[in-house]
Amino acid sequence: MRKVNTRDIAEEAWNSPKGKFGGASRELSVALGRKPRSTDLIQRHPFDVELCRIPPGKIAFPYHSHSAQWEFYHVVAGAGQVRDPQGLTPIEVGDAFLFEPGVPHQFINDGAEDLVFYVIADNPLGESCHYPDSNKWMVRSPEARLIRSEGLDYYEGEE
Repeated sequence: MRKVNTRDIAEEAWNSPKGKFGGASRELSVALGRKPRSTDLIQRHPFDVELCRIPPGKIAFPYHSHSAQWEFYHVVAGAGQVRDPQGLTPIEVGDAFLFEPGVPHQFINDGAEDLVFYVIADNPLGESCHYPDSNKWMVRSPEARLIRSEGLDYYEGEE
């Protein structure tokens, strides 16, 4: 059995260049031996678990959806809002919710204390993300790349 304690896992912080987005996470699955870039399903693990912390006044990440990934969330401290296609929904300690593939979402900490939640994701191979606000895509093949493109005629460049 592998065992870790969250207090022993280093917190990895992120911030956008202008400071709008920010937070930190403890990657529990990685601490338990998960190799995120592996294509071996035993090394990759069937799911990924993170403990995320979003400071007051920050947005966790840009509004986005996943092509194939499911994500389960459970709030353990603080309060804030989740943005999805229906608008903004307040969240607080004890709330649990799920996002299926194709549903855009975003976390906003408009509270006075850190918003802390667990996220459990299945992280399928071949995952991509769409960012509706900026009309860009992130693709993994094999590393992550952000791209933006206008629609093309199906046969453009073929005849």
